[in-house]
Amino acid sequence: MESNPSPKKRLAMTSLRIVCGLEELAMHSRSGLTNVLSILDPHYPKPEVFSGFDEHAKLELRFHDAIEPAKGVRLPREKDVAAILEFGERLHAEPNQGQRVVLVHCHAGISRSTAAMAMLIAQAHPELDEEGVFERLIAIRPRAWPNSRMVAYADDLLRRNGRLIEALAGLYRAQIPRIPEIAEYMRDNGRRREYEMAGRARPSVGACRTDNGRSPASGKGSGKEGKGRERKER
Repeated sequence: MESNPSPKKRLAMTSLRIVCGLEELAMHSRSGLTNVLSILDPHYPKPEVFSGFDEHAKLELRFHDAIEPAKGVRLPREKDVAAILEFGERLHAEPNQGQRVVLVHCHAGISRSTAAMAMLIAQAHPELDEEGVFERLIAIRPRAWPNSRMVAYADDLLRRNGRLIEALAGLYRAQIPRIPEIAEYMRDNGRRREYEMAGRARPSVGACRTDNGRSPASGKGSGKEGKGRERKER
């Protein structure tokens, strides 16, 4: 038995297993959670439900679930994704890594939170190929349509060389017949580019490269971001 496992192996011991939306949070208040990643709209009030949770470490990030610039929209930026990956790295530094239970939530538990969970899985399990990353995600949250802008930044930061975006296109293709109401909503509400990615994907779980696998050019530049705040909460 390895007495001092590497950071990546220790991180892999963490239980990355819960993704949900706001309406589901109360169901997990006594689930033994140790770490929470909370992704909210910029001006949304802090959910009061957390006051009834077991003690946990919490990182809160605030940005809209969007992939294209628009008036009044705070897009996810590279520093938000970097904060999520730093959250993942900190997990392995905590004692009793094997007992970590992590919950990731956004408003609906469909897009921002599933993108975050996918990148945490990819980070914790570098041995997994990209299709395997999304297979694990779907096992955790079947109604997933990850935010492609977030995944593109994660692809760069994790040095996956565009493969996460390729596999994401394949996931979109698979999800269209599984969750057509969500796919159509995304298509008609500012996420048409993701729907089109699905159309260019191969029929298999994997997919052809879409765009160029790099972070969105518009993701770099000016704009104020809500700062993540990690703290102990009850």
